[in-house]
Amino acid sequence: MADSNVFRATTTAPVNIAVIKYWGKRDATLNLPTNSSLSVTLSQKSLRTVTTASCSPNYPAADGDTLTLNGKPENINASKRTLACLSSLRALRKELESADPSLPKLSSYPLRVVSENNFPTAAGLASSAAGFAALVRAIADLYELPQSPTDLSKIARQGSGSACRSLQGGYVAWRAGTKEDGSDSVAEEIAPASHWPEMRALILVVSAEKKDVPSTTGMQTTVHTSPLFATRAEHIVPKRMIGMEEAITKRDFAAFADLTMRDSNNFHACCLDSEPPIFYLNDVSRAAIRLVNDINRVAGKVVAAYTFDAGPNAVIYYLDEVSEIVGGTFKAILGGELEGWEGPFGDRLKSISAGVDLNSLDSKAIEVLKTGISRVILTGVGEGPEKIDTHLVSEKGDILSL
Repeated sequence: MADSNVFRATTTAPVNIAVIKYWGKRDATLNLPTNSSLSVTLSQKSLRTVTTASCSPNYPAADGDTLTLNGKPENINASKRTLACLSSLRALRKELESADPSLPKLSSYPLRVVSENNFPTAAGLASSAAGFAALVRAIADLYELPQSPTDLSKIARQGSGSACRSLQGGYVAWRAGTKEDGSDSVAEEIAPASHWPEMRALILVVSAEKKDVPSTTGMQTTVHTSPLFATRAEHIVPKRMIGMEEAITKRDFAAFADLTMRDSNNFHACCLDSEPPIFYLNDVSRAAIRLVNDINRVAGKVVAAYTFDAGPNAVIYYLDEVSEIVGGTFKAILGGELEGWEGPFGDRLKSISAGVDLNSLDSKAIEVLKTGISRVILTGVGEGPEKIDTHLVSEKGDILSL
């Protein structure tokens, strides 16, 4: 607490990229999924959201709760999902205050939340997952709540389904659950990042523009109109969840890669099977798929796996030991001057040329990729949210920037 009675807590939260996809809701209000999902938490050295949650009896009550995202005020009352998260967190704080009357009544003070991403928002880079995970974790820290990350995942889920997976690091499963109240729809860590730290992810950013069909709209279209989706949710995903957990436990990249690519393909097949059909992939996306398959063919084994969320950006998983073959080849195709090759994960590729002969790859796909990628993000598996002491709100309650 500062002299001005401004209470603050700041948290960083990571992006996660699913290898078994979440798509479709059985309850839109509670954000309950039709199927379980599993993701890799990506390193915050590359992608992260920083959020400061603050409250004060001196904040004008007339302003109510406020949210500033990347320097711009957001209409917090226009987001039912955000309001649901705040309501749940306040209720937990009130329970603490009722049990211990000596505690400051933080639950009654207006909240001032300030958040910054180091990556484009709403561009297919899971910004909502990191954003809501950071929001929930920061307010939970501000309120000094005792709930575990798994408990808090129920709250983050109300904001953004995939956000519940960003509350933990490493390899995380979001259990769909069966209860109507959603109490068993939670995220659980399958394995920490330290279990399989060699996992790398190369993100090929096709576009930083907002996508044509937002995820929430798209998934409900699929649920209501795609016959293929029912088979996916009831039969395909449950088996793949078991297989993926086993692959991660055994550090079996070949199995991990096969399931990752098949599930991405099946997810996008369901989007195409929707009415009207939903097109998240484009020609550049398909070129990336072709090149991953070519690299695996030339390598004589599966060394890379592609996956696509609800957007055209390719996420390519591979192990550090084959950085030359996978990352080096894409760097040779795209050119080292493209933004994103530097950073903590770029050292392995500083002096590397193509890991495979480019003449053995699809020449048309190479040309499409060269002109279609705006930047890359080179990263790997990482940890969950971290509490930091660098705040986006001053001791007097003024909004700051990093």
